[in-house]
Amino acid sequence: MKALQIIQYGTLKDSLSIQEVEKPEIKANDILVEVKAASLNPIDYKLAEGHLKDMVPLNLPTTIGYDVSGIVIALGDDVQNFELGDEIYARVPQEQMGTVAEYVAINVKYAAKKPLNSSFEEAAALPLAGLTAIQALERVGIKKDDRILIHAGSGGVGSFAIQYAKIKGAIVYTTTSTKNVDWVKALGADRVIDYKTENYQDVAENLDIVFDTLGNDYTLDAFNIIKDGGSVTSIVGPPDEETAKQMGMTDYTLPEKLAQLIEKKLATYKLTWMQPNAAQLQTVATMVDAGAIKPIIDLIYPFEDGVSAYEYLAEGSAKGKVIISLT
Repeated sequence: MKALQIIQYGTLKDSLSIQEVEKPEIKANDILVEVKAASLNPIDYKLAEGHLKDMVPLNLPTTIGYDVSGIVIALGDDVQNFELGDEIYARVPQEQMGTVAEYVAINVKYAAKKPLNSSFEEAAALPLAGLTAIQALERVGIKKDDRILIHAGSGGVGSFAIQYAKIKGAIVYTTTSTKNVDWVKALGADRVIDYKTENYQDVAENLDIVFDTLGNDYTLDAFNIIKDGGSVTSIVGPPDEETAKQMGMTDYTLPEKLAQLIEKKLATYKLTWMQPNAAQLQTVATMVDAGAIKPIIDLIYPFEDGVSAYEYLAEGSAKGKVIISLT
């Protein structure tokens, strides 16, 4: 079978190549999936460029990708909740990474039946973005009437987070560029802040929650605009102590400046290290089928143009998700 593989660390043009590899073998709790579409995520190209090689060491060559949708074509001996022909979607764990391929083996605890009303491309757009947004917002207990700022509302995670926050009854502020203001507003945001013409810190004040998707100074500046006792939930900032333990970091302490800001505002700070979760994916499918969540896709590339798809994603201007289609 064919697979898009990381063959070495470096530029995407040099590090990625379509290779002929063996079809994966399945274990007792696995399903073998004929891949119809795969969604691309920033972690993918960061791995290929070597930025994460100390944190996530890879045995090269290795197939790239975590998000997938497709059809079940074989069942492990202990699989009971799927049948041949089922249409599924999943975010696979690190040990089963490799979804940009013609076939992938997936442990059933990470897979769910895809939304009935979605194409394979739309379904593939959902797992990592949806799970990340849900887990990050639920870690700080988002609820009705919470005032929340979601950074980068036109991105994959941001666009899902806006829709999910509105389902929870929150009042949503978000940042985006001028060209995406109307598009993001249509997702349900109550106040869209054009970062090219407005300073978000002048617009969004006394918030219950800031969802930090940008990191660096944005993580620290979030404390300027939350109320006393508010929350900052991040997917790119320093780990909180609980998450550090989950990541295997021993003797970890919060950076001093961050700790001071938390203490000053009596705030909650959480970093979400997203975990695959089939039950949450089933919830996402229910929300999509009910029309409460819409998968957001920027561009769809054919499999043979997979390297170009990753180069486009790495430019950082995608509006929603970038998909590789194998249909």
